[in-house]
Amino acid sequence: MHLGIALPFGDIGGDGPTVREYAQLAEAEGYDGLSLADHVLGGNPANPKSGRGGGLGLFHDPFVAFGFIAACTEKVELSTQVLILAQRQTVLVAKQAASLDLLSGGRFRFGIGVGWNEMEFVGLDENFHNRGKRSEEQVQVMKALWADPYITFEGKWHRVPDAGITPLPPRRRIPLWFGGHMDVTLQRIAKWGDGWIMLSEPPGPKALAEFDKLRRLVEAEGRDPASIGIEVWTSTGTGAEKDWREDISFWKKAGVTHITLHNTFRGYHHKRMAGRSMADHIDSMRRYRNAVADLL
Repeated sequence: MHLGIALPFGDIGGDGPTVREYAQLAEAEGYDGLSLADHVLGGNPANPKSGRGGGLGLFHDPFVAFGFIAACTEKVELSTQVLILAQRQTVLVAKQAASLDLLSGGRFRFGIGVGWNEMEFVGLDENFHNRGKRSEEQVQVMKALWADPYITFEGKWHRVPDAGITPLPPRRRIPLWFGGHMDVTLQRIAKWGDGWIMLSEPPGPKALAEFDKLRRLVEAEGRDPASIGIEVWTSTGTGAEKDWREDISFWKKAGVTHITLHNTFRGYHHKRMAGRSMADHIDSMRRYRNAVADLL
């Protein structure tokens, strides 16, 4: 089982020395991956119109931050969880991802999603209302660009006239994982994806039912369900060592392949940890891995 950790820059800060220290320490403690979320714009929290998008806090650009981290680390995986694909230019994202994958030695796992923060789409001059369907075509364009030096693509939203990106990713592909919980998301994973980042369900029968649904969809696409990874998030904000071990044992038996310690996320059933200092986060990362290491 792959154990990752989310980088808590909103708590500990995001200057170069802090980013380097935390990333290197997580790798030294035995974590297999580092993850970053993605927001370009956050609204003014004093403005009621900002709604949920107000005061989002510190979010580095994932490609810039992971480029820095790739040079500070040796083997830890780098994953976006998730980058909002439809608010960006597709060909540019494909090139950024390929460059990061090459410079990191093939360590990039690309988690993507459709997003919820409409003000970001407005600010980036992209259409919020067709983002789901448009992202499907984006995935096809990116996969084609990574696979071949030159492509010709004619779609509803994209036109590539016998052109390509350089450099190409070393494996001519980059693992694409999808976040989201609608049935249409599972259908996209079954058709194009390498894995699902599932956040909405705690350990229990509803999660198992969702996993089974995904596997049936994958089979319907003529693909092997065992080839599709499943990731969940956890936190030291709930329970203690005994509870963490029970949860990870459940997930492992359910076929989950990746688990990420995300101590600052508060959506769905998740609760953040109480502390916010660097010392708090270091203690938490050590406690969690020590508690579950023999179960991975």
